[in-house]
Amino acid sequence: MSNKFSDLSLNQELLKNLDELGFTAMTPIQEQGLPVVLEGKDVIAQAKTGSGKTAAFGLSILNSLVIDDLNIQSIILCPTRELAEQVAKEIRTLARMVQNVKVLTLCGGVAQIHQERSLSYGAHIIVGTPGRVLRLLKEDILSIKTVKTFVLDEADRMLDMGFNADIMDIAFCLPKQHQTLLFSATYPEGIRELSKSIQQDAVEVRVDVDHEPNSINQIFFEVKKHQDKNGALLKILGRYKPDRLIIFCKTKQITSDLAVFLNKNGISAEGIHGDLQQNERTAVLTKFSNRSLSVLVATDVAARGLDIQELAAVINFDLPSDPEIYVHRIGRTGRAGKNGQAFSLFVARSHFLLTSIEEQLHMKCKIEYVEDISDAEVYDLYPPMKTMYIGGGKKNKLRPGDILGALVGEAKLKPEEVGDISVFNILSYVAVEKSKLADAVEKLKNGKIKNRKFKVGRA
Repeated sequence: MSNKFSDLSLNQELLKNLDELGFTAMTPIQEQGLPVVLEGKDVIAQAKTGSGKTAAFGLSILNSLVIDDLNIQSIILCPTRELAEQVAKEIRTLARMVQNVKVLTLCGGVAQIHQERSLSYGAHIIVGTPGRVLRLLKEDILSIKTVKTFVLDEADRMLDMGFNADIMDIAFCLPKQHQTLLFSATYPEGIRELSKSIQQDAVEVRVDVDHEPNSINQIFFEVKKHQDKNGALLKILGRYKPDRLIIFCKTKQITSDLAVFLNKNGISAEGIHGDLQQNERTAVLTKFSNRSLSVLVATDVAARGLDIQELAAVINFDLPSDPEIYVHRIGRTGRAGKNGQAFSLFVARSHFLLTSIEEQLHMKCKIEYVEDISDAEVYDLYPPMKTMYIGGGKKNKLRPGDILGALVGEAKLKPEEVGDISVFNILSYVAVEKSKLADAVEKLKNGKIKNRKFKVGRA
């Protein structure tokens, strides 16, 4: 089987764009999944985050799109707003050379009236979260009777978040003849049942599920009791000194408490969990992505769908009960041929969880003891960047270039002192070298962007 996009029956515009993007060879999930998807068959696919699965369904959707028809032709469901926006962005990138493709995101955390207005103009592809999509369907604002392709991305997390009934209700509104594509990082029993309910003769594709054991240094640290975990964590960080990491916890409360504890001990950390407002969540994830936050403390559900590159380490403050979730967690480090680190804390009575992980990975877990780590090693971690916010975004027709121009012209920053610029609907975030932040904020408060004044401050 060829792994070249050029050997597939894709439109010339898509092939030309892939070539310009430097996408010549397919990833394993694309190589095995895309030809089957292009044939119009139902597919249930398993692949880890960052494996290129969006292109595995996105290219097929774009390939069959009828541009002159502004009835909805495809709908993609995702567990979180962040993942939906990420998927929509990737599809727009894949569609760069296809004229007039309209991709619309329908998620909570955004005023519904704006989405209703956008829907009134029509769209080719909908990317959204189950709750908001179902609400619009029930209010007869959205119709999916013309959909040809129905995609569930990160389906296992949607089930974890209690969206099973919503998914079934949405599927009921689809036309009888359509293609259903189900993508999941893990295969719990609920996924099998969901597939049987909404798919017909689905082709199973399982690739890239396991990680190269040699690319990730996995160490399990035994502690006597749960109360010892905070001190153990500081010792582990002191010994290995990762500069950017995610720490996984099992509950919202542990996540919040641990983030507070780390900050008190000189480590820049923030938590994400289900109780955060959408704007708070967006701010935290943006800061972590643009390197003005070093440590993200998260629950599994809150962290799902994040595609954060170049993580030095992943730490399991609490081991998951499902070994597939463990594999998915640690797969966020050691990517793109680089080495990663995965550290896990456990108490003696949880030793059975290590046995299931060993069976999943087909290798013995390396166990060490926190008592053997010296107390003398000091570790503090403050990121090189800080983030400022600007009270304007896409609705104000702001672009990253406009903001960079103002920071260079009005705030007198050098371009290399400015990091990632993220422009959202009504708000923008900019990473700035931390020593320059206060001065940049003050000057931009008194300056203008595109000849307009905007509210500016520290995020």
